[in-house]
Amino acid sequence: MKCAWQAYINLLPLWMRAEVDQLGRDHLQELRLRLDRHPELIGKNGISFLNRNTTREDMEYCINAASQYSPWSAQTIKDGYLTAPGGHRLGICGEVVMTEGKITNIRNISSVCIRVARDFPGICNNLSFNSGSVLIIGAPGTGKTTFLRDLIRSRSEEGHGAVAVVDERKEIFPTEGNRLCFPPGIRTEILSGCKKSDGIPMLIRSMNPRIVAVDEITAQEDCKALIYGAWCGVKLMATAHAEDMYDFLHRPVYEPLITHGIFEYIVMMQADKSWKLERMNG
Repeated sequence: MKCAWQAYINLLPLWMRAEVDQLGRDHLQELRLRLDRHPELIGKNGISFLNRNTTREDMEYCINAASQYSPWSAQTIKDGYLTAPGGHRLGICGEVVMTEGKITNIRNISSVCIRVARDFPGICNNLSFNSGSVLIIGAPGTGKTTFLRDLIRSRSEEGHGAVAVVDERKEIFPTEGNRLCFPPGIRTEILSGCKKSDGIPMLIRSMNPRIVAVDEITAQEDCKALIYGAWCGVKLMATAHAEDMYDFLHRPVYEPLITHGIFEYIVMMQADKSWKLERMNG
């Protein structure tokens, strides 16, 4: 297991760093900060609380540290999250600001959920197929991105050809400073901070990949880009939110993928981070 743990600790106000480091270095999954309430640590060993209330200044500190005071990095606040150095994600709740019917910001932050990004090399080693496009589905927190990262690395190193990654949220292969936190594989190219709908055609035109990988299919534009990639002859690896196969098949956003038969295989992630492989339509 690998983790940019110091980058995570650096996101936190000074008063809570030592205790979070002591309690959570090896097993913390997320830290939840709620205004005027005790911080909650959630990990593999259960739940615990720090004995001091969270202030609005504490949450602003975390947000500023995550964005590194960069307006460009903070753009995703309107979507309810920030990706911090090390690939750690901050989920944000507060008062939504609307402009011309669209969410443009979240202010008066009342809750922050800081998820720990960890890497587990080798978790996909028993995946029993050699070719074909694969979709990884599961509920939030079941390890979809972690599995995708290892699958990218595995395919890159097994001689399946160049693997091109559209890392829209900079969470598949995050950086700390100018260095990647997790090894990507010897034949992997990474296009980060780019929308999937723009990045997939760009990579196919410029990098001639054998496989294209993306995280979190959430919109029709993502589906259209994946279909374009399939029509161009590349194999695909992606993740999507769904509790199980029934849930996946009945979500309208995924209907184009099902209709066009884009994916040959489905990996279903379980709550305990285990997984099982099924052949699509078979």
